[in-house]
Amino acid sequence: MIAETVCAAVSAAGLGIAAITAYRKRFLRAARIAAYSLVPIGLVMTGVVQWLADTAFSPTAWAGVGVLGASWLLFAATRAVERRGGGTRKERKAAQAAQREAIAPAASAPSLGQGPRPAARPATTPRAAGSTDSGDDFSDIEAILKKHGI
Repeated sequence: MIAETVCAAVSAAGLGIAAITAYRKRFLRAARIAAYSLVPIGLVMTGVVQWLADTAFSPTAWAGVGVLGASWLLFAATRAVERRGGGTRKERKAAQAAQREAIAPAASAPSLGQGPRPAARPATTPRAAGSTDSGDDFSDIEAILKKHGI
């Protein structure tokens, strides 16, 4: 009974705020506030609030929640043990033996051997001691400028 009264009060307050918002010429915001404020009274009228109140104060419902929690814990624990343990002792020994057989004894040695090495780069000719790259740079720039008629 109290929940229905609180929901009705919240809806009335929300509709009042929506009316004030609409008076200030903010119609879209007022419509949104009105929509939100009608939700609590709608929940009361459909009986959802009564159902929630009955469920919240029912010892049988809380016992069911406890049973579901215990079930979930059992599922999680068995999953963790299964992932960690790997099954029975025979299954683990068979898996270790299969893993040892799968690894080749000479796996650390490269299987392709020494291939042909790439050819060395040709040595660059030594430049004169007095030459600088700035002369080459300016000649390139001059050629570009002449090409464009500048």
